[in-house]
Amino acid sequence: MSGTAVERAERAEGAVPRPRAVLPWLAAAGALLVLGLALLGPFLAPHDPRARVGAAYGGPAPGLPLGTDALGRDVLSRVLCGGRRMVLTAGGATLLTSAVGGAAGVLAGLLPARVGEGVQRLFDVLAVVPPLLLVLVLAAGFPGSDLATVLAVVLATAPFSVRVLRAATARVASTGYVETARARGDGALRVARHDILPNLAGTALTEAGLRFVASLHLAATAGFLGLGGSGAAPDWGRMVSENLAGASLTVLPFLLPTLLLVTLAVCVGLLADRYAATGATA
Repeated sequence: MSGTAVERAERAEGAVPRPRAVLPWLAAAGALLVLGLALLGPFLAPHDPRARVGAAYGGPAPGLPLGTDALGRDVLSRVLCGGRRMVLTAGGATLLTSAVGGAAGVLAGLLPARVGEGVQRLFDVLAVVPPLLLVLVLAAGFPGSDLATVLAVVLATAPFSVRVLRAATARVASTGYVETARARGDGALRVARHDILPNLAGTALTEAGLRFVASLHLAATAGFLGLGGSGAAPDWGRMVSENLAGASLTVLPFLLPTLLLVTLAVCVGLLADRYAATGATA
């Protein structure tokens, strides 16, 4: 049997995994790796991320495997310590957005069309305001507060969650089994709990993944602009802006946090897209 024939036979038997089947596993591994590094990194840092340990923009040296940044601080320690706050900020904003947007979206989908449209329009007012402007205004009003960044992200992303979940709720509510449940006398709360919410779980999870990517983007932008938290505290977004000036001397201080942010956003986005595609074909 020729090599091509053997390969075809193995594919037919499932012995050779298809690239599409491998991609979600690679995305999940990448996301877990970056999340683990962000959450556990502070326990692994060899130096105080705020302390000066060498000359500015120093190259790799004994005890400093990634060199130093613009202020002579250990790049490895700052990378290890710079992701936790950003991931927690994006995660907290995603949870709040899912709670607020999910509740409002389901409510708008279950109410009469005109009332639901009114609820949607209330949130659409927020969508008109540029997300970055919300971050700037709230951060200026509450300087050094991560809570301001979280609130800004929630206000910027909630309108889109409401729109998506409202449409999904209306679609599920128009199905035959929901109409049957109403016909047999089930109350609105019972119908929502047993017939609508379980069928929205996939959509809500996919939407939450996309909101996390958007939240991560805004949190990184806030860090890049020097908003939220202490100026000396390590932050992947802030590390990029702090070290761009020394790009001609060393790229590691700004390239590593950039790669970590991109990897996390791309991996979570791929997982959300894959889950949405799987749910659509199920």
